[in-house]
Amino acid sequence: MNSGPADHFAGQTFQCPEEGSLSGIQVYSAAVSHPGRLVLTLHEFDKQRKNWGGVLSSAEIGVDENDAGNWIQFPLQTVHLHKDKTYGFRLKSPDTLVAIGEAAWSNKNPFSYGEEWNINNIENKDHYYRYFSLAFKVELRA
Repeated sequence: MNSGPADHFAGQTFQCPEEGSLSGIQVYSAAVSHPGRLVLTLHEFDKQRKNWGGVLSSAEIGVDENDAGNWIQFPLQTVHLHKDKTYGFRLKSPDTLVAIGEAAWSNKNPFSYGEEWNINNIENKDHYYRYFSLAFKVELRA
C-alpha cells in the first residue's frame, strides 16, 4: 500500500458548537495497512488566514488491522473550547497507513462548520476542502 515516497497528513477543522471541555476525538478508520502508531494533535485554527496555531493537546495510540471499520478514540488532556471559535486536528503516522472515513456534500451546499485538510511532505502545500469532511466525533462536555 505504499503509494510512493511522500508522507501524507490529514486533518479537519471545525467550529465549536458550544462552550465546553474537550476530552477526546474519535475518527472512523476505513483501513489500516499494518500495526503502527497514529498521532492526533489539536490546534486553534484561523479560518481567514488558514493558519494552524500551536498544539493545545495531543495523543498517540497504537493501531492495527483490527481497527479497520471502527471508531478510533484519541483520549486527550482536557482542553476548554469556546463557542463559535474554530479548531482543528491533524493526524499523522510515522510507520503505518490509515485510511480515514469521510463524507462528501454537493458543491451547492458545502459543509458550514469546517474543512477537511491534507498535505504531503514533498509538495508541502496545504489543501482544504469545503465539500468533504473526515468522519469524526468530538467529545465535548458543557
